[in-house]
Amino acid sequence: MAHNFKTDLTVDWCPGCGDFGIVTSITSAMSELNLDPLGVVMVSGIGCSGKTPHYINVAGMHTLHGRAVPYATGVKLANPKLKVLVTGGDGDLMGIGAGHLVAEGRRNSGITIMIYDNEVYGLTKGQAAPTMPIGEQTKSLSKPNIFTRLNPISLALSAGYSFVARGFSFDMKQLKEIIKKAINHPGSAVIDILQPCPTYNNVNTMEWYKERVYKLEDDKDWNPVVSKENISEADAKFTQAMLKAQEWGDRIPTGIFYQNSAIEPFTARINRNVPNYLDITPSEQVIATEAGFTVVDPEKTFADKIIG
Repeated sequence: MAHNFKTDLTVDWCPGCGDFGIVTSITSAMSELNLDPLGVVMVSGIGCSGKTPHYINVAGMHTLHGRAVPYATGVKLANPKLKVLVTGGDGDLMGIGAGHLVAEGRRNSGITIMIYDNEVYGLTKGQAAPTMPIGEQTKSLSKPNIFTRLNPISLALSAGYSFVARGFSFDMKQLKEIIKKAINHPGSAVIDILQPCPTYNNVNTMEWYKERVYKLEDDKDWNPVVSKENISEADAKFTQAMLKAQEWGDRIPTGIFYQNSAIEPFTARINRNVPNYLDITPSEQVIATEAGFTVVDPEKTFADKIIG
């Protein structure tokens, strides 16, 4: 029986916020995958998106600004059997947390990262986020933005993520399917989720997006999937994804840009160096007796290091 993953807490996001559609897509995806709530962990940073774990009935951590990805990576490496999801804003993950986002792309640990992308810092009154184009001026800015825009899709591809996609918060059916595939993907996934901020961003509204977004999967020739069987096509598919990622303006593509299951997850690489890592995970290992004493004898462990 599928679980109801929504908690009974009152959701206090602004009316019309895209976060509502994102949370509904996440909970629907987990229900349709029939996930065990005890096998899922959700990690967030700071910002409006940081409240997400409060509203989803799984183990959750509301962590520091920009630090959700390393925290989630630690959870995944401590217990690779868990499904670990990260929810963070474009300011959180593309600003202060960008270095951690890039580092996880190199690891490919197997976590799912969802970027709530509304081009502003919603919780701190609408400053320009890293995804806002230069020259754009929302009602929360006294002058046009003077920074150039970071492209989440291009950055994720360049960092080495083996699953890269974009969704739209008001197309919950497509977003739900993307999230399901990302959760089941063996490596790490990044989903850039376009959403309006009705309080501070009066430029990139729901109507603005609806006039521009289109689905990559509607093109019968679009195939972003790389497997061990067609690994020779990896470079070509990566290039087509990077080219499509540059499309922004009158037409904005959504869907899966790149999916490569042939890239070995970090947990499998560790397992080659640490015997039984995947069988007896660090979180399952006994480190102390019932009396609270460590099971490891430091004197025996470091006997050859003792001097004198």
